Amino acid sequence: MRFATSSLLLSLLSVLQLALADGNDTTPAIEVKGNKFFFSNNGSQFYMKGVAYQADTANSTAGDEDTIVDPLADYETCSRDLPYLLGVHTNVVRVYALNTSLDHSKCMNAFADAGIYVIADLSEPSESINRDSPAWTLDLYERYTSVVDAVANYSNVLGFFAGNEVTNNKSNTNASPFVKAAIRDTKKYMKDKGYRNIPVGYSSNDDEETRVSMADYFACGDDDVKADFYGINMYEWCGSSTFQSSGYEDRTKEFSNLSIPAFFSEYGCNESPPRKFQEVEALYGDDMTDVWSGGIVYMYFEEANKYGLVSTSGNTVKTLDDYNNLKKEIASVSPSSVNKNSYTPSTTSLKCPATGTNWNASTELPPTPDKDVCDCLKSSLSCVLADDVESKDYGDLFSYLCDKIGCDEITADGSAGNYGEYSFCDADIKLSFLLDKYYQKNGKNKSDCSFSGSASLASSTSQASSCQAKLSSATASAKSTGSSNSNSSGSSASSSNSSSSASSSSNSKKSGGIQVKPASPAGLWLVAIMVASASVGLGSIVF
Repeated sequence: MRFATSSLLLSLLSVLQLALADGNDTTPAIEVKGNKFFFSNNGSQFYMKGVAYQADTANSTAGDEDTIVDPLADYETCSRDLPYLLGVHTNVVRVYALNTSLDHSKCMNAFADAGIYVIADLSEPSESINRDSPAWTLDLYERYTSVVDAVANYSNVLGFFAGNEVTNNKSNTNASPFVKAAIRDTKKYMKDKGYRNIPVGYSSNDDEETRVSMADYFACGDDDVKADFYGINMYEWCGSSTFQSSGYEDRTKEFSNLSIPAFFSEYGCNESPPRKFQEVEALYGDDMTDVWSGGIVYMYFEEANKYGLVSTSGNTVKTLDDYNNLKKEIASVSPSSVNKNSYTPSTTSLKCPATGTNWNASTELPPTPDKDVCDCLKSSLSCVLADDVESKDYGDLFSYLCDKIGCDEITADGSAGNYGEYSFCDADIKLSFLLDKYYQKNGKNKSDCSFSGSASLASSTSQASSCQAKLSSATASAKSTGSSNSNSSGSSASSSNSSSSASSSSNSKKSGGIQVKPASPAGLWLVAIMVASASVGLGSIVF
């Protein structure tokens, strides 16, 4: 570690001035063609020379967006850091969680003027797809689209991540359909809103048993469903290594047939500090540039995990040894490139991975969350959840009702590809639906809408024709599941033949005269999903 001297600061500022002198009043949008990125204005190829730029968001208060430290909403901070980002030739920053209620214009425009693009994660710690009880809900949809609304009009938004390490091993591959549905719906939302076609992708971990199948899964299917790019958080090259011994050669072979751009969404192993960043030469060299489009170094800010390039205190920035080593290595690379107009990508479609021991994710995707459907459902119910029932007390009610009357309409199974027509609604609406279903099935007896005060008869219900049509359409859509269009068979290729080695429970109120009891073991996982969806702070993003 060392303090940045005044001469270093002047040098970095001169880099900034040169960048501004190049006429980057607006940063041309980045486009995708085949497995490469290109500048939209002149067709030249774009390689990421990125830095993860956000203090750790894992300690943000659950459900409170205001506790997110958003670096793109703090002009004093981003303007302080801009010369240092340029000092390591940064052209992309990754931001893991945006506070959508804040103004990002000053930082976004400053970065655009300096030629720096932004990849933003759509989720945040308390609002993300939970790998242990995955769901694609109305709340998540509204979070994702709010991020799009906040920054889509900036030309230097390179793309969005719809998930980060959601599936991280073979035990939770059933979570991936929910992420892919998020990709589909985010892309459609931008189209419907008239935004430009901003790429939407996924950031994966480097799990030996799932990495190839996962890449194929997100890259397969029609354009309106598949990911536009694929990132992998890569930490295999540690200390002094080589292209061959690090595992980079094997990873490059595995991803050689991937039909969308691939890059390192994080990289920079710190097992042997300081990091030498010898992998930079390989990543931007001829052995890798046919397959990879660069990468994003983890991370700018020094924290307890010791991955920082700099340490900061107020207006003071201290560059660390990692910073200087990266600066040296990244300055020397000159990756070969191709112009968009002379590049012909492969026309072979990518086959979705077959299910098996290590991969069990359906190509059928969850439905698009629809607020009107949930509102119509709520207004149509005669027996509803009482207002004073706390979400922590939903569990036993879900368990009892699912066991007695079934709950296919509100559950989602990413392995089987079965999704209830109301699976995206809030937990209180789903529980009200089950209470009303029980009430209707038992002859509409008032005693069957009590559950010791947990339920009550609604003062009024709505049967508007528009709502009836909405609910009928949702039911019909659920019965004809087939939303992925994912090319699960036919003439196609896989990105690789094989993967090389490398490295609460609570007591609820009781129904009148009925003992609330757990569901059968086979249905307990459904109940777990219901309870998890009602809880706060169960996001599973790994930063």
